[in-house]
Amino acid sequence: MHNRKNGNFDVKMKNSDYEYELLIQDSHDKSETRSIRKKIHDKHGPKTSQNAGLLFSFMCLVVTVTILIIFFGIYTDSLHPIIDTIATQLGYSEKQYGAIFDAGSTGSRVLAFEFHKAYLDGRLVLDNELFKELKPGLSSLTPEKGALQIKQLLDEAKKFIPEQYWSNTPVALKATAGLRMLGASKSEAILQAVREVLGESGFQTNDHSVEIMDGTDEGIFSWFTVNYLSNRLTSRNTAAALDLGGGSTQVTYELNEIQPSYKDFIHPVPVFNSEVNVFTNSYLGLGLMALRHAVITYQKADNQTSFENECVNPIVKNKSWIYQNNEYSVSGKENKKASPENPEVDFETCVESVKRQVMPLLKPKPIRLQEHIINAFSYYYDRAIETGMVDPFLGGEVTVADFTKKARESCATANTDQPFMCLDLVYISVLLQDGFGLKPQTNIRLFKKIRGHEVSWALGCFFQNYNILQKKMKRSSN
Repeated sequence: MHNRKNGNFDVKMKNSDYEYELLIQDSHDKSETRSIRKKIHDKHGPKTSQNAGLLFSFMCLVVTVTILIIFFGIYTDSLHPIIDTIATQLGYSEKQYGAIFDAGSTGSRVLAFEFHKAYLDGRLVLDNELFKELKPGLSSLTPEKGALQIKQLLDEAKKFIPEQYWSNTPVALKATAGLRMLGASKSEAILQAVREVLGESGFQTNDHSVEIMDGTDEGIFSWFTVNYLSNRLTSRNTAAALDLGGGSTQVTYELNEIQPSYKDFIHPVPVFNSEVNVFTNSYLGLGLMALRHAVITYQKADNQTSFENECVNPIVKNKSWIYQNNEYSVSGKENKKASPENPEVDFETCVESVKRQVMPLLKPKPIRLQEHIINAFSYYYDRAIETGMVDPFLGGEVTVADFTKKARESCATANTDQPFMCLDLVYISVLLQDGFGLKPQTNIRLFKKIRGHEVSWALGCFFQNYNILQKKMKRSSN
């Protein structure tokens, strides 16, 4: 800061470490002035020049990109990281947080997200996330114990999200197939206990923050997550998302040619500044655990809890299995292929047992799914890593035929440690090939994470909540 006063110059320089003032008494002594200026430049020049240069380069880049977008319509996602990095260095980064509680049939999870807003268009870019899980699912707990479980997960989210952001952080809990099948009165009692916990959290909630999620939303949110993390939302070649949960399974993919019989299953999905038409359906009862239960208890008598099953190896005797608070005793069933020396499951008989349960529930069947890149997760991924089909940390790519081959191997192996693996893999094979109409050579990408982030419908759910919040803020400001 320069102040000309009575022929003198007051020169004041400040930084974070010290402050000093130089008083130049004789403005006519040019050599002395130059010497002082040189000393000032030696101490502060490089840093000041670097920041000024960085700021100048950043503004030039922003102006150039803006001109290209306005006049030529040129837009590439590769520009975002460059500009955002420079903006962060100059202190222009704006943070946004969110948290979603996934109340699934086999466990409860919290996913908390940290974003920054892209400098060019304000879109949210995911930087970090928290994932924590507790078992069992809320459907297996009393309202009091369910609320305590969510409170534990909430405390983890509070450690991740800085307190100064809590009041602007939208949170929600969405329950899936487990509570859908529990019944209205029981599920509502649990949800009400959870509402009280989140309502007192200090985070941002609304009347729909805690509820049972529609299966359609579950599929759409999963599709959004997969394509967001894969940078495909602005691509002409979006990926299909196959989610296999405990109580239901979802299939979601882009489908623009709408047939009359499928019109109720086509939904427009907001994608930044446009919309994408997707086919989605949630097949209740075709989750891995629900299907396992249906096969094992087929034609059961009232109050029956002990079963023999053709999809379980004969060497398995009285294996305890708990499903929706009911305990069952399961044994393998003798068959013509098995012998004392080589106990195995009759593969073809097991396949027919599974088809008998699957095919009546698979309506409508997906069409043109084969044309898309296919990403599958949840129990697809879990069973693949448990049987060595893909790397447990990196995931990988397999074919539908690989699932069938692994199912045959599992059914021919006496394995008391994984007594239901044969049944589970047969089901996945039948679902993909007979149910969804995929060819044996169709590639399936199996991942738990993409670019280090969890593949879950929770991320897509957050974006819906965030968009609703932004619209409300705009209406209130107007």
